[in-house]
Amino acid sequence: MRQRQNFALPSVTSTYAGESAGKYIAAALLSAKTLDSEAVTIMPNVKYKSVIQKIDVSGAIQDASCDFVTSGSVALSERILEPKELQVNLELCKSEFVDSWEALNLGYSAFDEIPATFNDFLVSYVGGKVAEATEQSIWTGLAASNGQFKGFLPALSASAATGGATDVIQSAASGSITSANVIAKLEALETAIPDSVYGKEDLVIYVPTNVVKAYQQAVGANYANGWNNQVTVGAKPLDYNGIPLVHCPGMSSSYMVAAQKSNMFFGTGLMNDYNEVRVLDMADLDGSQNYRIVMRYTADTQFGIGQDIAIHIPA
Repeated sequence: MRQRQNFALPSVTSTYAGESAGKYIAAALLSAKTLDSEAVTIMPNVKYKSVIQKIDVSGAIQDASCDFVTSGSVALSERILEPKELQVNLELCKSEFVDSWEALNLGYSAFDEIPATFNDFLVSYVGGKVAEATEQSIWTGLAASNGQFKGFLPALSASAATGGATDVIQSAASGSITSANVIAKLEALETAIPDSVYGKEDLVIYVPTNVVKAYQQAVGANYANGWNNQVTVGAKPLDYNGIPLVHCPGMSSSYMVAAQKSNMFFGTGLMNDYNEVRVLDMADLDGSQNYRIVMRYTADTQFGIGQDIAIHIPA
């Protein structure tokens, strides 16, 4: 019979900075589903700002001649990716986590990757929370809100509302998405995708959890004989007419965005000097059983060419 052992917890203040910190922050940020699946273009090492250049060339082709004759026009515009500085200042009571960590180290777990030290365990725990918050901010974040950075949906919705020739295209359909109407909503969004983008290899449709559920139900039980005669057995392919559906849990319900991965950007300073992870054992300082964890990182999102993006806005 396996007996429980008590591990002495060393009173140590650990610092993970520079390159080492980058690994911890990378694990936290890139575990956000949108980033982990590489559903957008990730731009690391953005120290302050990164300029996304947009070039629009028209009328460049002309009949041949012996002379150099300038033709067409070139329009240059840009969007700015400016990662916002964020931090985690968290205090945890070690007694609430010791049992879980000891259980892992004694083998009472189905997971193979076990944190080697108590400090690693706490950093891993907090890193999961950072990943969850990052996924939310990627899609719904507001730069003016504490603890958030600019998300795609507010920016895309604002652009679509402008309705200009260079702005995001809004789908003709709107309203909440259910299993009864998800196919019709996807059809309307597909129709709104510009011809110049349709068929591109990296074109995808970003969808939230409720749309994934609705699509699974629609493709399954709501069709004659169900998908592949399986009905409720097995996951149905997340693919609409050849366009992959990318599940993004951070998206608000009933939104959908059709865009190229190469036109959607996430910027961060993963490996630069802003990254810092500190684990402070407060026992030597104030005699408490508290651990303090400090993280610092940067993040921001930006889209490139608005007229190449189509969006379904529920309201």
